[in-house]
This record gives sequence, C-alpha cells and structure tokens, in this order.
Amino acid sequence: MRDRRLGRTDIHLEGNHLLPAASHQAQPASIGLTPSAKPTLTKIVATIGPASDSPEMVEKLILAGVSVFRFNFSHGSFDEHERRLKTVRDAAVRVRRPVAAMGDLQGPKIRVGHVPDGGIELAPGEDAIFRIGLDSARFEEMGPQRVPVLPTTYEPLVHEVEPGQRVLINDGHIRMLAVESDPAKGELRCRVLVGGVVTTGKGINLPESSISAPALTDHDWECVSWAVRHELDFLALSFVRRADEVRQLKDRLANMCPIDRSNWDPNAAPLPVVAKIEKPEAVQEIESIVDAADAIMVARGDLGVEMDLAMVPIIQKKLIAECSRQGKPCIVATQMLETMVENATPTRAEVSDVANAIFDGADAVMLSAESAVGKHPDLVVETMGRIARATEERMAQLPQSSSAPEKLRKAHNRSAALAHGAWHVAQDIGAKLVVVWSQTGETARYLSQNTFSVPIIAYTSNRRAARRMCLLRGVTPLRREPPQSGRLADWNVNVDEDLLGQNWARRNDPVVLMAGKPLGYRLAANLIAVHYLGSQSGFMQPENGESETP
Repeated sequence: MRDRRLGRTDIHLEGNHLLPAASHQAQPASIGLTPSAKPTLTKIVATIGPASDSPEMVEKLILAGVSVFRFNFSHGSFDEHERRLKTVRDAAVRVRRPVAAMGDLQGPKIRVGHVPDGGIELAPGEDAIFRIGLDSARFEEMGPQRVPVLPTTYEPLVHEVEPGQRVLINDGHIRMLAVESDPAKGELRCRVLVGGVVTTGKGINLPESSISAPALTDHDWECVSWAVRHELDFLALSFVRRADEVRQLKDRLANMCPIDRSNWDPNAAPLPVVAKIEKPEAVQEIESIVDAADAIMVARGDLGVEMDLAMVPIIQKKLIAECSRQGKPCIVATQMLETMVENATPTRAEVSDVANAIFDGADAVMLSAESAVGKHPDLVVETMGRIARATEERMAQLPQSSSAPEKLRKAHNRSAALAHGAWHVAQDIGAKLVVVWSQTGETARYLSQNTFSVPIIAYTSNRRAARRMCLLRGVTPLRREPPQSGRLADWNVNVDEDLLGQNWARRNDPVVLMAGKPLGYRLAANLIAVHYLGSQSGFMQPENGESETP
C-alpha cells in the first residue's frame, strides 16, 4: 500500500547513475557501498594513465575511493582519452557510483627544442645560448670556448627574458641566469649556475619574466572542444596568471553550451573551470582568480619551481583559506605520495603532507604519476584513503566550528545561510548524516563548504549534476528520480529505505533533511527537518506544513 501511495518506481542503471524503470515493486537505491567502503569526506582525484587504464584497475580505483579521474591532455591522443573515458564510465556503471572526469589543459608550456641523442651537458660557470630558428642543439666555437646553443619552442623567449632573470630547465634541476639579450641576433645568453644534461622537450620555467604567451594554445582549444563533445565534468586551466584568462575560457564554454535560463539543465551547462595555481602572478591575483573560477588546484609542481620552495606550504594554506572564504572547492596536487610511484609504502613526510592538507581544509587531494604510471595505482589510492580517514576521525574529535563562506554571507545567500543552520542542527542533535535534495548541486556545495564531519548524501535526478558533486568534500551524490507526487513526505520514505538498506545508518539514528518544494526542480532548498530514521518524523510530520499537493 505504501508504495502505491507514494507513487514509487523501481530503479535501474543507465550510465553510472540510478534511473526509474517500469516496475511495481520498489527497491532501495543502491549507492554501491558496504559499511567498510564508505567514501572519505575528502575527495581523491587520480590521474589515469598507462598503469591505471585497464577496466579491472579502474574499477579497483573507484572502489578504493577515487571520485574524479584526471585526463592529462599533455600526454596521449584523443583516441586514447576516448578509450579511457569509456573505461571509466563503464566501470562506474558496474560499481554503481557516480564518477567525474576532469580534463587538464596543457597550456603554453615552454620547452627546449630538439637535442641530439644523449643530450647536451651544461657545466656550472659556463655560458649557454638560446637561439631563434635553430633546428637542433649543438656546440659552437666562440673564441676559446665551445658554447652550447639550444633551440626553444617559444621564440619570444629571447625578447621577454631580461638580464638578471632566472631561466630554469627540467623542473629547476638546471638553473641559469640571463646575462645578455640580443634580439637582433635572436639570441639570449645565460650563465649556468647549476648544471646538468639537457634533452629534447625539457620544460623551461621563467619565474621572473613577463610572458606574452596566451593561456590557451590552439591545441588547448581542440581539447576544450573534445571535452565538451564527450561530456567531461571539469576543465583544469594550466598556468593561470589573471582572472581574465579564466573568464576567457568560461565565455567560450558558455557559447559552446548556451544556457536556457527558463529551463536550466546541468547536462547542457558549461563545464566548470578549475584554475591551476602554479605561477607567481596567480598568487598575487588569487582573490580575483578564485572569484572567476569554479574551483582551484594548488599545482605545487611548477609552483615550487617558479617560487621559493620554502614558500609553497605557506601559499598552499593561503589558497585553501581563500577558497574557503569564497566557497569554492580546492584541490591540493603534485607529489603527495611520490615515492609510491616505485615503492609500496610512502614516506612519513608524505603521509604528513596529505594529512596536513586535509587539516588545512582541502576539499580534494590529487595523485599524478602515482596513479598514471606508478607500480601500485590501487595501493596508492587505498593508502591515501587510509590517511584521509584517520585525519578526518581526528578532526571530528576536535572542537567544531563553522561559518558560511564570507562572500556568500555578504551576498545574503539564502541557501548558504540555511546550510550553515543545518550545520548547527547537525551538531546539536549528533546527526549521523545530512541528506539534501540538490538538483543542480549548488545546495550540496553550500553544505560542503561548512565542513561537516558527517557524510552529506545529495539526491538529484540529473546525471551531470551527480558527477560534478563528486568533487565536493563530504558529498556522496545519489541519482534517482523524485517521487511522482513531488511531496517531501514521500521522499522522506525513500530516504529511510535507501539509507537503512545500504547500512549507512541504523533505525532511529538522527539525520538532518534539507530540501525545497517541489522536488526535482531548480529551486533553492528552503526547508530543514530533523528526522529519526524509520520513524514518523522529519518531513512526514503534518506540522511541518507538507500538503498533499506541491
């Protein structure tokens, strides 16, 4: 009788989400989890690559805790990316979890041109020359010296690097100082401070020079088009310097994915943009960049080359704090468990690094080479998950405090205020879970930014919104259709069946419910209820004002 009263439908899987099917017997929605496999609050982003792109390994990584797979457009062809994307989507179907895909644009990477096999060795104290139009590196006799002359993929280098500025090769392993620029000859002479062997394609960093290269190359725009056509969920923009560069990409995406404001659909909305912070200019402009972007990545690899290494932890904390102030997700990336590329265990310092990023408030932590080319992709994800769980358990024991993001408070954002109120309610009643209907994912994001120490279960009927919520700290998206009636009381019964059926909580455990009426529409959640699972409470109580019609 109850199912007929609620207008319930059964569910089946399409893609990697739950959808209604024609059946008369209702079943609880499967989140694909066992009690021991509940996800960490902190999200894990893993780069997919040759070591991790088999169907079996991708499934293992999802089960171990990966919420977002990063597709590095600096490596591989579109055919390879398409095959890997299909592998991820298919694996997500099998394990019944939404999983997001993030494309990482290469950006204007400056590199050394062709160098003969074996490379050219640069010796400390000697000079080296970059020359425009050179086909291949070579030594030239200049007076009593044999001077190495190098080509570069970025010809404006000889015009834009001034004497006294640093020139770094191979992530800073080779360090030089510009001593003379001769644009007429198309040459830049540098003094080698720390030497080494230069080989073809090694990256060049110019931390003190003003570079005119655009943030997006022609290849990047091809990658943007591919990402839109293949429905990726995020785009990461490399080497961001100014907020205008983020807005340029977002404007192009808006033209490619026009929004019908009268009938907004996250499936057709532009891809969210993740701004990668790896340049000194970006750190100086961080407030406006965070404002323009949808999320931030602390890309510590190039950041540690471009700036003093001792400043990287300080900058990391600053960026996480600014994201928290503005209510934007923050990913901490690069070399988090680097030794596990080869080894089965991380160093103690790496474990502390991951834990401290979580203590600082990172929404997600990212694996690069560890999962893309490492020997132990599944083990490294399991290790990161164990670190996250231990850290989160400790954080839950500490005095709890929360504040809605400052920017949202100043804007008097209603949903953000209600999310902050839900945090206080959850604290006061000792809630085991917070459950929200978040059709577009926005209300789930507001809840996430309040740093709940309990999981947030976010319902939506939209497949793209479910995947995009995979980046939000503490949020487990669950895709299902709303009850046919659209009534909150009917959804409340669904919540009981789903959460008790999946062993997320026990009967009579307190949970906080948050939703708007009617369910399934792009409306701000404006109702909060305390519910004890399996009882006639929450939105099922008549005194909550629920009527038979929405």
